[in-house]
Amino acid sequence: MAPAFLQGGAMQGQPRHDGYFPHIDGLRAIAVLAVIAYHLNPAWLPGGFTGVDVFFVISGFVVSASVARSSAPLGWRGAVAFYARRMRRIMPALLVCLLATGLLSALFIPESWLSETSGKTARMAFVGLSNWVLAGTGNDYFSPRSEFNPYTHTWSLGVEEQFYLLFPLLFLAWRGGGRGRALSMGLFALASGVSLAFAVSRALQGGHEVEAFYQTTTRFWQLGAGVLLFQLLDMRGARAGTPSAAGSWQLPVQLLGLGLLGYGLWAARAGHSPWIDGLWPVLGTLALLGALQSHAGSWIGQALALRPVVKIGRLSYSLYLWHWPVFVLFRWTVGLDSALNALLALLCTVLLAWVSWRWVEQPLRYGKRWRASDLRWVVGGLLVLLLGMGLHRQLEKAAKYISASTVSRHPQDWYPYAKGLGKEFPQCELAVSRQAFTGGQAQVFERGQCAMPAGTSRRLFVVGDSHALGYTEMLRRVALLDGGQVRLYGAGGCVLAGLQGWQAAGCEGYLRDALADVAQQARPGDVLFLPGLRVPRLVDQDRLLDRQQAFAAAADPAVAAQRQAELRSVAAQLQPLAGRGLRIVLEAPKPVLPAPPFRCSDVFNRHNPICANGLTITRAEMETLRAPAVASLQQLSRALPGAVVWDPLPVLCPGKVCGPAAEGRPLYFDGDHLSGQGNRVLLPAFRAMLQQGQH
Repeated sequence: MAPAFLQGGAMQGQPRHDGYFPHIDGLRAIAVLAVIAYHLNPAWLPGGFTGVDVFFVISGFVVSASVARSSAPLGWRGAVAFYARRMRRIMPALLVCLLATGLLSALFIPESWLSETSGKTARMAFVGLSNWVLAGTGNDYFSPRSEFNPYTHTWSLGVEEQFYLLFPLLFLAWRGGGRGRALSMGLFALASGVSLAFAVSRALQGGHEVEAFYQTTTRFWQLGAGVLLFQLLDMRGARAGTPSAAGSWQLPVQLLGLGLLGYGLWAARAGHSPWIDGLWPVLGTLALLGALQSHAGSWIGQALALRPVVKIGRLSYSLYLWHWPVFVLFRWTVGLDSALNALLALLCTVLLAWVSWRWVEQPLRYGKRWRASDLRWVVGGLLVLLLGMGLHRQLEKAAKYISASTVSRHPQDWYPYAKGLGKEFPQCELAVSRQAFTGGQAQVFERGQCAMPAGTSRRLFVVGDSHALGYTEMLRRVALLDGGQVRLYGAGGCVLAGLQGWQAAGCEGYLRDALADVAQQARPGDVLFLPGLRVPRLVDQDRLLDRQQAFAAAADPAVAAQRQAELRSVAAQLQPLAGRGLRIVLEAPKPVLPAPPFRCSDVFNRHNPICANGLTITRAEMETLRAPAVASLQQLSRALPGAVVWDPLPVLCPGKVCGPAAEGRPLYFDGDHLSGQGNRVLLPAFRAMLQQGQH
């Protein structure tokens, strides 16, 4: 028998005999439209991402009502029946979406910093753990890597699925009546209270915004609030014996709920969810659900029950599943900035959502062909999900064969990984290891078994930021060709003598520890190479930067003063090493490009807005941009015995225009990091510079 407050007639806005309330789908429609609007353009609805919070409350409420009116047995059979229903509801559409997204990603999304966590997020999404992956990798929901990850949105499904694992243990006693109800309600109140307290503590402590946003432990209270609302209404309806008559309080409560919901969707801020900005949409949803259950005939209830609104609500799961990968694939290819592209992305979303709902969700949820025992659905569903995970992994591996991206098809040209050295030098093995030092680990490259003539005994130490790591291909080749050991100390943003008036957090200690390890390991005659980004970028991987501002920053007198102070500090750090006979090599700035080649080198992406400034910069402009840094490096080299400034620009830009490629092969991966081919082009000049220092 259905709970008392779910029984009723089929008047406009009122429940059908099966307990269906149109206004609940209306609330789902608001939630999914808010999320979609936010993802299209955050300025349209700044707090729209809290539409997910609304979904959580609705899910807790609806799943409770569904189980309460179910005829499934109690005990473990009831739990299996619950999991089977959830499996039929969630798994088929999710599986199809993840595999389709995996195929399209393999076709159009190359491996990069922006996409480096996408694969792991996808694989864990099959088993409902993607939220913990995103929390563990530190990918803030509002960060570029999340915006370009086509699986980021699955974090909320992970939260729900983990909640569903616990739900039968806490709720099934409710169906037994009597003390079981008190026990179930007490358990949910306790669990929700602990979760809310944990969310509040995370917010008050600070520094836990990423984990708090994604973790089930900080979100459980939102789903639990929906469950507790159902239990309160059910107990109230059971005591009355019939649904309560509409009183004078329902409409004011509905208006209050609408106001709280609207405030949350508009005013929520990044870094303040789920507490405190997630509180308002939760309270608003609770107020609307509670008041509408007994007074759904109000103008608010009737508006939420309008046929178009209900239709969107019924499609909400499919819309939510598909809108994000569609939007991300647009970002990677033609862009999502223009009104036309946004409209096309919306049309694709609606079409895919309808196809998914009509041909995947509905048939597998209700179709006779897919009927099976609950246990078979649970076991079979888990096996299919694991199979899907494996298939998705194979799609990732197949990218270099099936991709439409030149980057994925020619990885050795684009990535400085030097993965083909074994075939190129079959007579000589490269030994790669990692050795710990106080601040982290150094990569070590040296010859292993080798039939080539004995090389130098000189060791090469490399300390710097991601540009030092971007020389991996060249450094591995140096170790193979010349012998000797190469030790690479690299950390993003950590460049010695960056000369731009700023330094990433934690870099001072890292660089100090790296130089201390160099001092401990080095011998007279060894080389310390200090590469790094020393001019303002013109573009990031995800967005254009202000070109005029970059040139202004390079010539800023305030930055020049900071540069002089930094030079004195760096000279003091390096003089002991130079005095011990280390040859210090300072890298002059390489050309920086106004667009990232890896995102602008195919037919399907070269008109992306990030490519709008073109891929070239004149040599005269580049010389102007880097002139202050070059002068400072020369000044530093004069203060250090035997130090030199090595300039890669003449090799990379021999003419009047600095471009992204030479002879049809890429010199750069993004706007300032070298490609694998760029490493190989620079290798002869770098080796010549090293050999000059031996004489």
